[in-house]
Amino acid sequence: EKGYETGEHAPGLKLGGCGAYKAAHHIIKTHAKVWHSYNNTWRSEQQGMVGISLTSAWGEPVDPHSQTDRDAAERYIQFHLGWFANPIYKGDYPEVMKNYVGRKSAQQGLGTSRLPTFSVQEKTYIKGTSDFLGIGHFTTRYVLQKSFPFLQASSYHTDSDLAELVDPKWPAPGPKCLYSVPWGFRRLLNFIKTQYGNPLIYVTENGVSEKVQCTQLCDEWRIEYLKGYINEILKALNDGVKVRGYTAWSLLDKFEWNKGFSERFGFYHIDFKNKNKPRYPKASVDYYKKIISANGFPNSREVMS
Repeated sequence: EKGYETGEHAPGLKLGGCGAYKAAHHIIKTHAKVWHSYNNTWRSEQQGMVGISLTSAWGEPVDPHSQTDRDAAERYIQFHLGWFANPIYKGDYPEVMKNYVGRKSAQQGLGTSRLPTFSVQEKTYIKGTSDFLGIGHFTTRYVLQKSFPFLQASSYHTDSDLAELVDPKWPAPGPKCLYSVPWGFRRLLNFIKTQYGNPLIYVTENGVSEKVQCTQLCDEWRIEYLKGYINEILKALNDGVKVRGYTAWSLLDKFEWNKGFSERFGFYHIDFKNKNKPRYPKASVDYYKKIISANGFPNSREVMS
C-alpha cells in the first residue's frame, strides 16, 4: 500500500485504488513460482522448507457482543493477513475482500473489480505453496464499522469500511502506532491455527522501537514488551499452535524504511555519527540472553497461564 498506493515508500507510486492489489497479486504468484521451483528441483536433495513471512496486527471488535463489530474485526484481519495467506492456504482471496472491493468497483462504474482475479489454474498452482508461515507482529487495534462516503477516492485503506481505535491505557513505548498489547498476539496465532489448518509458524519479527534516544541504554519498556509478547506465545503453544521459532526485532539499531535511523528497534544501540559505528548493549540484551540460555523465562514464576 505504501509503495504502490500512497507513494510513501519506494518505488513511490500513487496508483490509487488498484496499485496495492496489483502489486500483491504479482507477489503471490511469484511466491508460488519460487515454491514450486524449489519443490521440483532442490527439495529432494536439500530437505529444506520454503514459506512466506506476513506482517499483521490483530483486530479486536470494539464490542464483542455486536455482530457488526465482530464482522468489522474479521474484515480487518482478512484485508491484512488473509489478503496473502488465503490464496496460499485456501487458493483464493478472502470472500469478504472480493465482495467489498467488487461492490465498490461497480459503484465507481468500473467493468471489473480493482481486486485482480486468479484463474482456476493459478488457484491450484498457488494453493499449498508454504511449508511454514512466517509472522511479523507488533500491535493490536480495536476495530469497528465505518462507511466511507462514495465520493471519496477509492483506496485499499477505505475499501474495508473500518475504523481503527486504540485504548489510551495501552503502553506506547515506541512510536504512536506501536502500542504494547500482548494478548492480541495469542489471538492472532489462534486465528491462524483455526483458519489455515494449524501450519508451522515462525515468528519472524516482534519488537518495539523507542520514542526518544535512550542515552542510558535503560530500555525497561522493551523488556516489558518482550516479556508480555513471549509469554502470550507460550500460551498459544499451550493452545496447540505450532510456533517453532521466534526472532526478536531487532538485533541492532538500523535503517528503518522512511524513518531512516531515527527509529531504533535494536537490542544494541549504534552510534551512527561515529565513523566506526560502535555498538552498545541496552538493558534488554542481558534480559534476552537469559531467556535464550534458559529456553524460556529464567524465573518460571514470571509466566502466568
